[in-house]
Amino acid sequence: MDTQVLTVSSKGQISFPDSIRKLLSIKTGDKLVAYASDDTIMLKTIKFPSVEDFESSLNEAQKWAESVRYKEDDVNAIIKSMRKDHRK
Repeated sequence: MDTQVLTVSSKGQISFPDSIRKLLSIKTGDKLVAYASDDTIMLKTIKFPSVEDFESSLNEAQKWAESVRYKEDDVNAIIKSMRKDHRK
């Protein structure tokens, strides 16, 4: 594990040392998500799929839905059911 001490600038910015950027393949413009709890901050890189990968996954999901004979109304009902379960 590569451990470094980072300094917060007057604008609230931090810079990642080159060793950490290389280790995690972080490039200019990459996105990170920050989780905060008490005095702990955890950062995670966000890797978005390419358009091709997204379309491939969507096509696979649509084929599966057809194979189990799901209709659009079925999907809407499942979404409503899941939302109700998570509100409890």
